[in-house]
Amino acid sequence: QVQLVESGGGLVQAGDSLRLSCAASGRTFSNYAMGWFRQAPGQEREFVAAISFSGGLTYYADSVKGRFTISRVNAKNTVYLQMNSLKPEDTAVYYCAADRTRVGGRRPLEYNYWGQGTQVTVSS
Repeated sequence: QVQLVESGGGLVQAGDSLRLSCAASGRTFSNYAMGWFRQAPGQEREFVAAISFSGGLTYYADSVKGRFTISRVNAKNTVYLQMNSLKPEDTAVYYCAADRTRVGGRRPLEYNYWGQGTQVTVSS
């Protein structure tokens, strides 16, 4: 089992940048494909980005493509989400997720492990 802890959220203005981090512990991090999801109040949890075990493959939701970048440093047991040109509609709780088998999953049920989330609020 792997434990995940997100950090880096906060309150920013539209156009600003943030970098989220997700630190993993408990198992060999490189054995897990990782993903970022977000959930706004009253909305379903939605896919943001995903990355393969080694980081060679990345996947993005259309809404963030070109603005967000997912990356990982396996030696640090950490996955990142660099968010640029933030918009008010990016406001949500952001969660990282891990799975040992599926790479690039876009549905929450495809991930077995989840962090507690970090709030990102973008003001206009």
